[in-house]
Amino acid sequence: MKGSEDQGFLPDFCAIRSVFAVVIMGELLVFVLVLARTGGWSWEALSLLSLYVQWIGLVSAAVLCLLRRRLLGLGARRGALASYALVLIVAALAAAIAQWLLPPAVLPAGGGSAFLARTFAITAIVAAVALRYLYLQHQWRARMQAAAEARIDALQARIRPHFLFNSLNTIASAIGVDPRLAERLVEDLADLFRASLTRDERRLVPLAEELALVDGYLRMEHQRLGERLDVAWRLDGLPRGALIPPLTLQPLLENAVYYGIEPREEGGTITLTGGVSGDQLLVEVRNPAPSMPRRRSAGFGMAQANVRERLLLAFGERARLEVSTADGVYHVTVRVPYRRGPVDEDTHR
Repeated sequence: MKGSEDQGFLPDFCAIRSVFAVVIMGELLVFVLVLARTGGWSWEALSLLSLYVQWIGLVSAAVLCLLRRRLLGLGARRGALASYALVLIVAALAAAIAQWLLPPAVLPAGGGSAFLARTFAITAIVAAVALRYLYLQHQWRARMQAAAEARIDALQARIRPHFLFNSLNTIASAIGVDPRLAERLVEDLADLFRASLTRDERRLVPLAEELALVDGYLRMEHQRLGERLDVAWRLDGLPRGALIPPLTLQPLLENAVYYGIEPREEGGTITLTGGVSGDQLLVEVRNPAPSMPRRRSAGFGMAQANVRERLLLAFGERARLEVSTADGVYHVTVRVPYRRGPVDEDTHR
């Protein structure tokens, strides 16, 4: 992902989820080995093999956890070979220690060189399959991420033509009446174009920056719609230094204006609320529910799909875009992990 460290093909074996996966895979391997024994099922064999295999698996995970940064620094191919060698070394040491601690009669294959060879061969096969799977999964994630970024870049460059034409007409009408206002509107439009067309390598911006963009956009629309557009800001508990993907809120506000306010002769109110709940940042946009013909138009879901992909790319499944309608009010809520940025402002307006 642009602007973030490449996580590489090795998962974080320090994480509980990865350790749990190692334990489950190890136990499944034990069941296969016990079922394949010529002597049939044995609870004693199951317990001894479980202890032995889990020992190898967990020690290997600990080694890969401690050396993960260095392994990723070697590159994919060399890092995979080094990881493979480390797992084999752990397995060989585990076999040697087991032979030293336990009598030959207790060991599978009777101990000795046969026990060592069997341990080494099984570990070599399982480690090769596991590392190959991790590498292919990493390649698949990279391709999916590149495709998502390309789609987001394409969507990011699109501004609804009607908004552009309406903004230009509004600016033209304001030039003769209020040149300073016209200049401010030109600056707002330029800011919006800059945000839409610039490839931001950071991929995350302070919330204050996104709110300033929204403020400029709503200022342009207010000049066009007049008293039909009312905006209520209720963002007192929102930390302005929190980090979000660029152009997360502006497309939602554009949807609210185009589908919720513009079709209504009497206009309506768009309400922005936000705050922090636990480790999550919440921002909600509320507007009058769109009429059915407009909701069925091709462009209705495009902005929301764009924002969903942007959130998924930045935060994964820890971020959500929730949409609901209740009592004639359309609710769109953005939930993202709360990440503190360099800006720490307390007020927006």
